Amino acid sequence: MHGLGDTGLGWSPILEAIRLPHVKYICPTAPTIPVTLNGGMPMPAWFDLFSLNPNGPEDESGIKSATEAIHKLVIEEEKLGIPANRIVLGGFSMGGALALYSGLKFSRPLAGILGLSCWLPLFKEFPGTAAANQETPILLCHGDADDLVPLRWGSLTSEFLKSFVKSVDMKQYRGMGHSSCDEEMRDIATFLESRLPPV
Repeated sequence: MHGLGDTGLGWSPILEAIRLPHVKYICPTAPTIPVTLNGGMPMPAWFDLFSLNPNGPEDESGIKSATEAIHKLVIEEEKLGIPANRIVLGGFSMGGALALYSGLKFSRPLAGILGLSCWLPLFKEFPGTAAANQETPILLCHGDADDLVPLRWGSLTSEFLKSFVKSVDMKQYRGMGHSSCDEEMRDIATFLESRLPPV
């Protein structure tokens, strides 16, 4: 799941570079909606953003609506014969926030959850509703020079998740801003290989 203002095409060439031949990759595009943080300008966004304050108000209905859409994508893949425990949800920034939230909220165990340069939205709902995925491994990746979603957010998210999720790994990248790097992509590839081995 891409970040604010991007599309699914934004991440498809990056994933193509680390693609595992036996894995199907789906890069959905968020609907175009007005975003409060950007002066109400319409752009692709999974939900509205009101502020960059971790304790500020959140678009609860938008986050939950986006979560339903992601859960429908997972269910569609299950109908095609791919069980949930062979599916990894992942995303960058706002898309990573949605991956964490929707992954933890899914009713069946997933293979893994991947959050890049992100945070856990509506964190006060947890751990109460994450029972099915408390054993699901989570990989968080964050740059130490991120000026949009500060590393501190990622670190706080990691510590919070570790309080109720069995396996949480947090990787930091020196000098990386709100973007990606080759080292991060290698770590993502290793995570996907470990969670989705050939069958």
